[in-house]
This record gives sequence, C-alpha cells and structure tokens, in this order.
Amino acid sequence: MGAPTGRRAAHALRVGAARAGRVVGRGTLAGARLAGRGSRAGARRARAYTHSAGAGESGLARLVELHFVNLMGDAALTVSLAGTIFAIPTDEARGQVAQFLALTMAPFALLAPFIGPLLDRFRHGRRWAIGTTLALRAFLCWVLAGAVANDSPWLFPAALGCLVASKAYGVTRASAVPRLLPPGFSLVNANSRNALAGVAGMAVGGGLAGAAARVGPEWSLRLAFVIYVVGTVLAIRLPARVDSSSGEQDIADTGPLPVPHREARRLGLFQRLRARVAALPVPVLTALCSAVGARLLTGFLTLFMAFLMREHPLPGHSGTFVLALVVGAAGAGNALGTVVGNALRRLRPDLIIAVALIADVLAALAAALFYSLTTLLVLGLVAGLGAQLIKLSSDAVVQRDIDETVRTRVFAWSETVLQIAWVVGGGIGIALPLVPRLGFGVISGLLLLVLAASVRIRMSRPHGPHRTPHRTPHPTSHPSPPDGSR
Repeated sequence: MGAPTGRRAAHALRVGAARAGRVVGRGTLAGARLAGRGSRAGARRARAYTHSAGAGESGLARLVELHFVNLMGDAALTVSLAGTIFAIPTDEARGQVAQFLALTMAPFALLAPFIGPLLDRFRHGRRWAIGTTLALRAFLCWVLAGAVANDSPWLFPAALGCLVASKAYGVTRASAVPRLLPPGFSLVNANSRNALAGVAGMAVGGGLAGAAARVGPEWSLRLAFVIYVVGTVLAIRLPARVDSSSGEQDIADTGPLPVPHREARRLGLFQRLRARVAALPVPVLTALCSAVGARLLTGFLTLFMAFLMREHPLPGHSGTFVLALVVGAAGAGNALGTVVGNALRRLRPDLIIAVALIADVLAALAAALFYSLTTLLVLGLVAGLGAQLIKLSSDAVVQRDIDETVRTRVFAWSETVLQIAWVVGGGIGIALPLVPRLGFGVISGLLLLVLAASVRIRMSRPHGPHRTPHRTPHPTSHPSPPDGSR
C-alpha cells in the first residue's frame, strides 16, 4: 500500500504544482496585460497631445516623435559611456577632447553657412540630412559596443563623433520646425512640445539603458544602435514639406546691402555673414547674443565639471555623485524652463531673455565666490532653466520680428551659431586649469561681456520696423552704371 499511496501523493503534488503554476501564470499574464494597457493608454494620450491643434495634419507631430526617439538614443548613449569614457587618464583625455573639438569645430563653423543653400539644391535634402545624423550615431554606437568590449583605441573618437553628430542633428532639425507649423501655431509652442518630448525620451531611454547596462555597457550601446536606426527611418519618413523652400529668401537678401542685389550673390563668406547680421532687427540680434551666452555656459559646465569632479571632488562627496546631481539639476531646470516659458508667454520675450541672462551671470559668480555643492546645484538648475527660457523667448522674437519668407533661414542660421557657441564653451572648459574658482570666474567674466554686448547692441543700433519687410527685387531698384551697361 505504500507504493500506491506514494504515487497518489506524487500525483497530487504534480496537480497542485500545475494548478499553482497556472494561477501564477494567470496572475503574471494579468499583470502584464494591465501594465500593457497602462502603457498603451499613456502612449495614446501622448500621441493625442502631439497630434493636437493641427500638428498631426501638418506633420509637426512626426517631428516631435522623432525628437523623442532621438533623445532616447542620446540618453542610452550617455548611460552607456558613464564610467567608461572617463576611465582614460585626465591629462590624456583633456588633450584628446581639445584636439577633437578643434578638428571638428573648424569645418563645422566654416561649412555651416553653406548647409542650408546646399540642401536646397537637392530633393529630400533635409530629411536625408537629419537621417544621416541619426544613422551615423547608430554606426558609431555599434563601433563603441565593440570598442568597450575590446578596450579599443576607437572608443574616444567614436564617442566624440556621436557628440558632433548630435549637434549637427540640432541644426538640421531647426530648419525643419518652421516648415511644419500648423496654422496659428508659434515656434514657441512647437519647441515647447519638442522639449517635453525630449524630457520624456531621456527618461525612457535612460531607464532602458540602465537595465541593459546591468548585463554590460556594450548591451546598452547596442540598444542605442537600435533606437538610432528607428530614428533614421522616422527621419526619412518626415513630410515632404520639410524639403520645400518655396517662397523663402536668405536674410541677407532682405537687409541693407552695400552692393546691387545681383552682385550680392557673389559676396564672399565674411561679407555674406556681415550682410546677414546687418539685416537682423535689433531685438533679434540682442536675443541671439544672449542665447550665445547661455550656450557658452552649458558647454563649459558640461566638460569642465566632468573633468573637475574626477580630479578635485568636493570633500566628503563622490565626484560621480556630484556630477550626477549637477546634470540632474540642469535637466530639471530645462524641463522647468519649458513649463515656465509657457506660463510667462504674456510677458515680453525680450524681458525674459534679459532676466535669464542676468540670472546666469549671478549663478556663475556665486559658484566662483562661494564654491560648494549648493552653489553648483544652483548653477546647474539656473543654467538649464535659463538656456530653455532664452531659447523659447528667442524663437518668439524671431517669429515676431522676422518675415515669414526668411524666418526659416534665420532660425536655422541662428541654431548653427548656438551649436558653435556650445563647442566653444566646452573648449574653454577643457583648456582652463582644474581650479574651481578660476574656471567659474572666467565663465562669469565671459557672461558679463555677453551681457554688456547685448546692452550695447540695443543702445547703439537704431530700432527698425518690427518685421523684416519682404522686398521683391525690381529691375529698376538699382540704378544702372553711368555707361548704361549691366
């Protein structure tokens, strides 16, 4: 009887285990379904928001979704390289960063004025340009995955190549935003949606990459590769309006030129840039000058803090922990700037820009005079908040004071200048000795110079009309030479 009893007990145990397994499986499946429903509900709400107010019909929603994916990839890349790229000795790393920034900024700065006109000559130019910046980062992330696993010397160049491609993405995307605005939609509204999508993308991408990095940093880099590939496809599928330049002019063609219009096309690079600056209204030029100061600060803070916390961490605190706190404060300030910028849209954008720049100066001075964890966190928060407020307000000034026929070119051109300012700020951050009060004192002085320059521009140049006029060249608008030849 012992054997049948043992078999019945074993059979009962198997049945009980099977039932328990089915219960656990059903519970797990129900939990997964519930989580899936919550995710789908959140995705539906987010999609409804991005497609609202005509953004779905104009194609702006596609660009917002692309920016979400782009920031997902950037966050995954950042998480992957944390603790890896800065494992190189400090002196060697600073030298490599300085050399690479010098090599990449020169062609970027020289070729930037030609990017817009060059893309205008090719069909699907902007979509493919945006897609190329994403595809390049996908390729470099795949290279980085192998470099991290094999300790390859290509680690540092590939990582900095991703940074440059990210900045190039910002320039090419800037030229697409005004072309996709729905009727009655402002640049501030569009960039606010992009900023919110970017914050969400960073949160999602950082979380996924953090989970993948537990297996190994190369796996989070492979995740970034997949994300950038998806972004490349989304970029190519942007609406055809992104490539259209119908009815647009260059800003230099609408301002006061020292030579006839026909000869203006043959101006050299610096004369062309001078003509562009001369054509900008005073409020736009003032806003651009202030925005340059904000980008100088963010570029400086990014690289100077990264190396400073390696060599001279605050007493009693881990350098990595302090760096994470400052970066988090800057990200929180950036997100807060989007909310505050929308809440203050009734105020004059010129006033918001001036106050934000003064706040940047004061925060940098506080970090230089009273260097501590508190002042560093305040500086990070104010830098992120000021950069976002100045960006949104500058967009509002451009939309208010620049005619629609040249607005897209001005927007893309100014974004190029701001990206170069970030690189210059980063270069200053790695060139200075790693002395906290010296570094923050230098950037404070530069910001004071930017503030003085913006005041001088507003006081010295006469105020023109609120909107750059759309002037169509007329055959008789320029007098003929004395000999009657043309």
